[in-house]
Amino acid sequence: MATGTALSRRQTIADDLHNQITTGRLKGGDRLPSETSLASHYQVSTPTLRSALALLQAEGLIEKIHGKGNFVRHPLRRITYIGGGRTCAETAGATPQLHVTVHTTQLQAQGNLLALLEVPAGTRLTEFLCIRHEGKSPHSLARVYIPGDSAPRLTACDFPPCSYAEVEARLTAHRPPSTEIRERVTARLPTPEEAVTLRISPTLSILAISRLAVDSTGHVVEAALLALPGDRADAYFITHPTIEKQRREG
Repeated sequence: MATGTALSRRQTIADDLHNQITTGRLKGGDRLPSETSLASHYQVSTPTLRSALALLQAEGLIEKIHGKGNFVRHPLRRITYIGGGRTCAETAGATPQLHVTVHTTQLQAQGNLLALLEVPAGTRLTEFLCIRHEGKSPHSLARVYIPGDSAPRLTACDFPPCSYAEVEARLTAHRPPSTEIRERVTARLPTPEEAVTLRISPTLSILAISRLAVDSTGHVVEAALLALPGDRADAYFITHPTIEKQRREG
């Protein structure tokens, strides 16, 4: 019975805060009172209060910024991954333009990167961690890996706020040309690091996209691992029948 009561109180709190957000009493960017204050206001335990906040986070209504508290999230525009290409298209809306920050790290291939890039252990890699933001809110992230010495030696200062397509174009210019793009799309829960970086609920599914650029000799020249939160992302693919297939069917 006690468990049922806690679940009922959790939903009641979530409904009340949900109503305050959707009616505009709480606006995007507003900081909620501390969890201790909210628990006292609703006369519940802190775990019950946090459970209620988790429901709102899963709906995309609030985001938890570690060390700062819980904030009402500004409505985020949707993002569409364009299969077979190198860009993500954002839907139009009265929101700040998406921009990206880039962090560069030199490392050696190990773990799952060995099979992904098809390189021996210890191969030098350059990792570009690209975090896209809408205003001050993180929107999506991508880790781009380029093996060998073909990657540009860039720092975050080399990338003023710009679009992800612009960053990709600059990275592409410094690696061998590709003749094939291999993509895999899966749905999974975020890693703890992804949930914290993107300020999303650990129970919110993400679209995990792996994209390999392969040159004419069959070598992987770039691997990109994208994490797109499921509450704002779509994957879009178009297939064009080949001329030979059209002739056979004709």
